[in-house]
Amino acid sequence: MAHTDLRDFYRRYIAVLNAREFDALDGIIHDEVTFNGTPVTRDDIVAVLQQEIDAVPDMHWELTDLIVDGDRLGAQLVNTGTPVDTFLGVAPTGAAFEVTEYAVYEV
Repeated sequence: MAHTDLRDFYRRYIAVLNAREFDALDGIIHDEVTFNGTPVTRDDIVAVLQQEIDAVPDMHWELTDLIVDGDRLGAQLVNTGTPVDTFLGVAPTGAAFEVTEYAVYEV
């Protein structure tokens, strides 16, 4: 995939997450992937995303930087939301959060 295609691919992925259109991930995430060094399925990834949305219904991913090198992507995102259920081991307090996320992908 060309650099421009990989950029568009990742931006489409983030748009799908923010729109909660997880069914559209069939065209973005392969059936089997490696996630944090562990083989998982697309359904496993969708389940994790759904758990995040259940805990933080207004979760939003904002792509702030994207680097492409061959078939690898480096992304910096700012994630925001207000948990209504336990999220990452922390009980909800009514306070919003903002977290900077760094992710590396091999496509």
